[in-house]
Amino acid sequence: MSTFISVSRPRSPVGLGRIAVALLGLVIAVDLFAVYADFRIYDVIGDVMGGAGGDAVFRRVEAAHSLGSLAGRVHTGALVVCVIGYLCWFVRVRANAEVFDPGEQSMQAWWAVAGWFAPGLNLWYPRRITLEIWDASGSPAGARRSHLLVNLWWTLCVLSIVADRLGDMHYEIDFTPDANRAVLLLSLLAHAVEIVAAVLAILVVLRLTRMQHAKILAGPGVPLAV
Repeated sequence: MSTFISVSRPRSPVGLGRIAVALLGLVIAVDLFAVYADFRIYDVIGDVMGGAGGDAVFRRVEAAHSLGSLAGRVHTGALVVCVIGYLCWFVRVRANAEVFDPGEQSMQAWWAVAGWFAPGLNLWYPRRITLEIWDASGSPAGARRSHLLVNLWWTLCVLSIVADRLGDMHYEIDFTPDANRAVLLLSLLAHAVEIVAAVLAILVVLRLTRMQHAKILAGPGVPLAV
């Protein structure tokens, strides 16, 4: 067993699970703010395409551009904080799974973190690790529960990454209105997919946290460490 997150007894994932859920909720809120900012830009572009001009319209364009830039910075910060909080929870549930059913864990423990960042591998390693944690956390040990929620979540995660790459373009005042319109549509798509993925991630965190907490409480002779 790897010493990276090796433990001799399971520890409650409830506290870290609550933090992960709260941070995922923050990402959803920030995504909604970004959608609002994009719609503000979209609206003023529509006016420009309709023939509106003058200093008033230009000031609206600049204001919308500033709001969009702010939304982008806030979104990046929220994602960084969320990733840190989520990984803390993920490491905890992976360590617990090692105690519940070490034979179910086919990968070294350090992949619980590295798997999210390894290029290419991050498209399927996190899902694989999550499913192994999921199965080890069921009762009895190794019991196979439906993987539908995890599969839906991971599908949306991958789509979110793709949509984010497509939407990783920035509105510019000196772009043509048509070009900015296309950028905004890609950005709106990326935020919409990310919102749904975050909702499913919350459901995964809640379900897996409940499974582990119940298993810890019901486990024969297994003390709860907090």
